[in-house]
Amino acid sequence: MPAFKRGHKKLTNSELSLFEKKLDQFISDLADMETGRLTWFRPGLRVTKVEGAPGLLEMSWDGDGRATFTFGPEQVTGKHHIVWHDIGGHEILP
Repeated sequence: MPAFKRGHKKLTNSELSLFEKKLDQFISDLADMETGRLTWFRPGLRVTKVEGAPGLLEMSWDGDGRATFTFGPEQVTGKHHIVWHDIGGHEILP
């Protein structure tokens, strides 16, 4: 999480705005997954597994923008728990 906070602070206003729009969609999709309306994220969020890093996923947007995360242990019954790892460009990938 410290890497995510550092990366978040480095985003430009434009990058931050784009991420926040995608984050709204991400949260909406999580809610739909929890109720069974979706089984995975919408294609526009481009959520994929990170090669060579078991369990690590990335959400990408607008060319090089991306954020990595994992599903953490459930904190609230029936709700997904997301652990954000890093945010920035392609350089954040292991």
